[in-house]
Amino acid sequence: MSVLEKMQNLVKELNFHAEQYYKFDSPVISDGEYDKLYDRLVALEKETGFVLPDSPTRRVGDDVLKEFKQYRHTHKLYSLDKCQSYEELLAWRARTEKALGRKYDMTAEYKFDGLTINLTYENGALVSAATRGNGLVGEDVTSQVKTIKNVPLTIEYKNHVEIQGEGIMRLSVLEKYNRTHDEPLKNARNGAAGAIRNLNPKVTAERRLDVMCYNVYGPRFDTQAEMQEFLKEQGFETGDYFRIVKTDSDAEKCVEELEKKRPTLDFLIDGIVFKINEVELRDILGETEKFPKWAVAYKFKADEATTVLRDVIWQVSRTGKLNPLAVLDPVELAGVTVKRATLNNFADYEKKGLKIGSRVFIRRSNDVIPEILGIASHTSESREIEKPKFCPYCGAPVEEKGVFLYCTNNETCAPQIVQKLTHFAEKGAMDIEGFSDKTAELLLNELKVRDFSDIYKLRKEDLTGLEGFGDLKAGNLIASIEKSKNVGLSDFLYALGIKNIGKKAAKQLETRFKTLNGVMNAGFEELTAIDDFGEVMAKSVVEYFSDEAKRQEIDKLTALGINVKSAEKKEGVFSGINAVLTGSLSGYKRSEAEKLIVERGGECSSSVSKAVNLVIAGEEAGSKLEKAKKLGIKIIGEDEFTRMLEQ
Repeated sequence: MSVLEKMQNLVKELNFHAEQYYKFDSPVISDGEYDKLYDRLVALEKETGFVLPDSPTRRVGDDVLKEFKQYRHTHKLYSLDKCQSYEELLAWRARTEKALGRKYDMTAEYKFDGLTINLTYENGALVSAATRGNGLVGEDVTSQVKTIKNVPLTIEYKNHVEIQGEGIMRLSVLEKYNRTHDEPLKNARNGAAGAIRNLNPKVTAERRLDVMCYNVYGPRFDTQAEMQEFLKEQGFETGDYFRIVKTDSDAEKCVEELEKKRPTLDFLIDGIVFKINEVELRDILGETEKFPKWAVAYKFKADEATTVLRDVIWQVSRTGKLNPLAVLDPVELAGVTVKRATLNNFADYEKKGLKIGSRVFIRRSNDVIPEILGIASHTSESREIEKPKFCPYCGAPVEEKGVFLYCTNNETCAPQIVQKLTHFAEKGAMDIEGFSDKTAELLLNELKVRDFSDIYKLRKEDLTGLEGFGDLKAGNLIASIEKSKNVGLSDFLYALGIKNIGKKAAKQLETRFKTLNGVMNAGFEELTAIDDFGEVMAKSVVEYFSDEAKRQEIDKLTALGINVKSAEKKEGVFSGINAVLTGSLSGYKRSEAEKLIVERGGECSSSVSKAVNLVIAGEEAGSKLEKAKKLGIKIIGEDEFTRMLEQ
């Protein structure tokens, strides 16, 4: 197939999906799947330098429905350029800074996932409401929008003004609607679009929509922040997230905040909109045919699709927990071919009503293994998923603990041993290069390597001749094992695989007790006194080192030459200080600032408590700062922090 034919096919397919999305509010593919097709077409257009007359890249939205009265916008309503990674966002910012010849502040807001609406007010009264349509001509939906309760019918501002926003349906409203109606709505986005683009305003009113506003045409503002204040003063709803972004680290923080916050929201967002704050700079940059050059949408990578659940297999972790894993018909999600999905536990798939042979919804949200959301439809081949009574690997009885299943054989169950050995050897633990799952399995089967100490008894001649091991590879692994003998305390503690103790907790133990003996002999109360170190973690540490077999294994390791280096006690200006950082520091990343404090004898905590004696507050410091004030803890700003570092 020629490149031109590929482009023609893509244009035809994209225009079909755009019609389903814009005209009928009934998409047959997800936004992510549409974006992939669109990006493929854009790449071909760049490659050939040719754009077909009916290419969707020429348009902002789509044609208006003929049933509606047309509305010609007084100014073009643009779509937004997009980026899908933090690196792409920084590249966009670098390009605009180069074009302007200076740095600038940005703002960050929700990217609502709904239907764009343009509201026009004359002499303080709502006179029209229209959809974006193709950016130049939209649909007059004034009667429909007037039923939306949070759209002001009158405002204090009396001159001509146009307000741009997004019509949305809250998820709680959608859930209630679907419980009480025979024909459920597909999702909140379609619920909103279908209600507004409906000839009967009663349908709009019944779906209890909202409009979230974010842009103003008419009055002149110096900044987006001023525009935001104007919207609030006039009674428009804007959402509860608005940030001034001064640095790259501020932008990264916004992405992290909203990726965490997104699942808790009662409405759909599919990203963050970053805008240049100063309106004067926007005028300099201008727009392309489709996008303003002064704004970009950071799109989240979550994606959804449907596929068939073919089987469920059970994997055994190093703790003996049996984890169900779904085997799927391969499907493309966010550029990745997905064949597996997590099911969490047996209670999870029972609640979702999953069956082998059924079609299921899956979602991938930056995870290597996607999640199954629920059932799309059962088929004639659907059958129940059987809960195992015995370990699928060693045949030992399975024990139920809450919603989890555990293999009762911790001593000889092969997957548990392999996972323990691999965890012990991984980077950030003992860091034995070349020690993979496959290697651990081979050593277990061929050389009966079961314990950590068995690794350090290996000789080059033991390995030579094993499958995949020649003289060079055997020598390299032995050299890596020898090199690992000098290990930091926190890395060694993490390598042991103590339940509930990850890298952060291991570092906390190192900071508090300094030596391996100090950790091994620590009492429960000493452990719980560590900031952010809970009772569950403390119990895990005490139980691990109370086990005589575990202590004997550590003795074997030290006898074989393992040197666990004690933490150096550093002295400096922060000696005796336990500090908390809150807010944004313009000159330091959070991790960098914490490292500088520790290097100068201090400790860092993530939350404010009586154990903390210094709080370093940057811009937009929140609840931690307020708590520090109540506890009477010393508070300093970034300037004083810098002066301390320079001492």
